[in-house]
Amino acid sequence: MATEVLSPAQQQSVWAALRSPRRLRTEILAGLVVALALIPEAISFSIIAGVDPRVGLFASFTMAVTIAIVGGRPAMISAATGAVALVVAPLVKSHGLDYLIAAVILAGVFQLALGGLGVAKLMRFIPRSVMVGFVNALAILIFTAQLPHLLGVPWLVYPLVAVGIAIIVLLPKITKVIPAPLVAIVLLTAITLAVGFSVPNVGDEGKLPDSLPSLFVPDVPLTWGTLTVIAPYAFTMALVGLLESLMTAKFVDDLTDTHSNKTREAAGQGIANIVSGFFGGMGGCAMIGQTMINVKDSGARTRISTLLAGVFLLVLVVGLGEIVALIPMAALVAVMIMVSVGTMDWHSLNPKTLRRMPKSETAVMLATVIVTVATHNLAYGVIVGVLTAMVLFARRVAHFTEVVDVADPDPDTRVYAVQGELFFASSNDLIYQFDYVGDPKNVIIDMSGSHIWDASTVATLDAITTKYQAKGKTANIIGLNDSSAERHQRLSGHLAGTH
Repeated sequence: MATEVLSPAQQQSVWAALRSPRRLRTEILAGLVVALALIPEAISFSIIAGVDPRVGLFASFTMAVTIAIVGGRPAMISAATGAVALVVAPLVKSHGLDYLIAAVILAGVFQLALGGLGVAKLMRFIPRSVMVGFVNALAILIFTAQLPHLLGVPWLVYPLVAVGIAIIVLLPKITKVIPAPLVAIVLLTAITLAVGFSVPNVGDEGKLPDSLPSLFVPDVPLTWGTLTVIAPYAFTMALVGLLESLMTAKFVDDLTDTHSNKTREAAGQGIANIVSGFFGGMGGCAMIGQTMINVKDSGARTRISTLLAGVFLLVLVVGLGEIVALIPMAALVAVMIMVSVGTMDWHSLNPKTLRRMPKSETAVMLATVIVTVATHNLAYGVIVGVLTAMVLFARRVAHFTEVVDVADPDPDTRVYAVQGELFFASSNDLIYQFDYVGDPKNVIIDMSGSHIWDASTVATLDAITTKYQAKGKTANIIGLNDSSAERHQRLSGHLAGTH
C-alpha cells in the first residue's frame, strides 16, 4: 500500500490529523513528551523569577492551551521562559507577585497593540546571519542550562544520561512509532525505580502544585504610580516575548516548509499572556527547545500537540505529581542535550562554510551568539546582530559609489558620472570627488547611474553646486530617475547647513 503524501498545509490540518489514527497518535505522544520536558523548565524559570513553582507551571499550562487556539504558528510551543523570567525578576524582588501579574497582563495588552500595528512585518528586516546566530545561541543556552544537573551530582547520573542519549539517537533507526525522547524518559525512570538508584529527580526541583489554577486578580492600586512601576517591565517583556516568538515561528516555518501568520502569532502571544496573568501565571513566549522536541524530534505538525502539551502538563503535575516527581533529571537532561545538538546549525560552523562566507556575515552571526549567551537575553542578541548587520551593510554599500570623469565635450564643459546608491554613508564623501578649482566653468553631473535615497544626499548635492557657484562656475545635475528627481526637487534648497 502506497504511503499517503500530504502537502505541508495538509500536515497542519487539525481535521486531517483527527481522521488519521497514525497522525493523531504522533500528535498525542508529542504533546506528552513536551509536557514532561516543560515541568523542570517551568520550575527552574520560576526560581529565576523569584516566584513559587506553581506560577511558572500554571503559566506554561495557560500559555500552551491558549496559543494552541489563537496563535499563528501550528505546533509551536509557548510557555514560561527564561527570557521573560530574567526581565521580571527585579520587579518581583522589589514589589512582589501581584505587581508581576499586573505587568504580565499589561505586557499582553502591549503585544496586542504591537501586533495590530504590524510589528510582525519587521521580521523581514532580520538577516539570515542573525537567524543563524539566534539558533546557535539558543543551542548553547539549552546545553548550558543542563550543566547544573551534571555538576556535583552522583556518578550514576552520567551513565543514565549516556543511555538516554543512546536511546534518542539509535531508536529512530529502528522505529519511529513512539518518540525516542518518551522512550528514554520512561525507560530511565523504570531503571532508577527498579534498581533503587538515588539520583536527582523532578521532585527535587520544587514542589508541584496539588490544585487547579483559578482566577487571579492582582491586588494593586489602579493608579498612575502603579503604571509607572510596571509599564517598563511590561513593555520589555512584550518586546522580548514577541521577538523570541516570531524568530522561533520563522525557524519552524523554514524547518517545515510552511508559512505562518506572524501578525496572528503576535496577537496570540498577547492574548495568551493576558490569560496567563489572570490565572496567576508569570507569562511567557515561544520556546524553541520544546518546539524542537515537538516538531523535529516527535514529528508533530498541528495545534493538537500544543494543546495537549498544556493539558498533559496540568494532568501530570496536579493529578500524577507524585509519579512525575520520581522521573530522574538525567532523562530530561539527555533529551535537552539532544535538542541542543539538533538545534545547532552545524553547517554554519563548518570550516569550508566559514571560508566561503563573507567575513561580515560571520561577524553578524558571532555578535548575535556572543551577546545572547553573555546576557541570556535573546532580544539583546538579535538587536545587536541586526545593528551590526546594518552598519556592515551600509559600510559595504558606501564603497560601491564612485564619480567618473566621462567626457569633456568642449573646453568650457566637463561631464561627471555618479554611479551607485547614494545615502548618508556613501554621499558624505561625494563632495570631495570633484575638482572645484581645476574644472571649467560648466560642469554637468550625470546621475543616471545612481539613486538618491535620503536627505543627506540632497544636502551633499546642494553643497557641491554651492561650491561651484562660489568659484563662479555652474553645476547642472541631470539624469535623475523619477523617484530621485522628486526627492531632490522637494528638498533641494530647503536643507540647512548644505554649505
